[in-house]
Amino acid sequence: MLLRSVHAGCSRTLGVLLRLQAAACWRPWQRWAGCEAGHRHRCYRLDHRQLVRLRGRDTGAFLQGLVTNDVDQVASGSREALYCHLLNLQGRTMFDVILYRLLESQEEPTILVECDATLLDDVRKHLKIYKIRRKVDISLCPDLSVWAVLPPEDSAETSSDIAANGKNVLVCTQDPRTDAMGWRLVLSKAVSPLDIIPGSHIGDIQEYHSHRYKIGIAEGVKDLPSGEAIPLESNLVYMNGISFTKGCYIGQELTARTHYTGVIRKRLMPIQLDSPMPPGKVPEKAQIVTESGKLAGRFRSYEGDVGLAMIRLAYANEPLHVLTAGDVRVRLRASMPNWWPKDEKNQ
Repeated sequence: MLLRSVHAGCSRTLGVLLRLQAAACWRPWQRWAGCEAGHRHRCYRLDHRQLVRLRGRDTGAFLQGLVTNDVDQVASGSREALYCHLLNLQGRTMFDVILYRLLESQEEPTILVECDATLLDDVRKHLKIYKIRRKVDISLCPDLSVWAVLPPEDSAETSSDIAANGKNVLVCTQDPRTDAMGWRLVLSKAVSPLDIIPGSHIGDIQEYHSHRYKIGIAEGVKDLPSGEAIPLESNLVYMNGISFTKGCYIGQELTARTHYTGVIRKRLMPIQLDSPMPPGKVPEKAQIVTESGKLAGRFRSYEGDVGLAMIRLAYANEPLHVLTAGDVRVRLRASMPNWWPKDEKNQ
């Protein structure tokens, strides 16, 4: 049975096959042989991500005026997950979120909003400010947890098939940002993903952060400082996080003007350090300079020897250095991810 998501309240056990744009024809004997050989999917509990539940007949219209992407896609059920940002009046990113549609009721749609855990109360307050008379109930979800599922580490494919037992699965869908980020699960905290995905194992959360840094995926307030990050410089277009054909939303004017008339001179890019750095060794917003000392960008965040930095594209291919504590220079290299559009990588 082909199914992309299974919803709460389902009492029967379902065998769910998620076919997520496999690069080649699926051969069951190959996949299970891989599991037996130890090539297993990796599950990561994302405690740094939390959920807000929106329920009510005005849920879709309410969110449509607040986020950068077209909420009709999830409100109608045509898509299961949607990546987007909530902006301030100046068009700067306040929160990066993923929306999940739960088909509990057509009359009272329910959407889960995944956000940075440290900004959970801020997200809820922000939503309540603009709720006004909308028929929307806003509540937290302390009983739910968000999981990421990545393909086997030595897999050559960025997406493949996974088999999942559908009982107790609230959401199971491909990450809407890029195939390279695998899948997203929303489960009750009492449920383990090991019972959902046969042959999988629990991974260290540091591995998850290293993975997304290597491929250039920003997530949360450390990567996208609230009130500072500019959506298009943060690769919102590349991560399928914005619609330029939907109606108005808060912060739209600057974003649309930049898209249609502006030039993107800086981008958030993955960087590789010469050697691993301990936590706190590289200060927040540390300067990144060229060999001649010209300012080439600002450091954002890192894990070991990989991280993210806002880099001026004119210097992206040059040898660069970041100034660590004590003004010590450490070499780094910026790169353009494989999932970026080819015209950008060829520039």
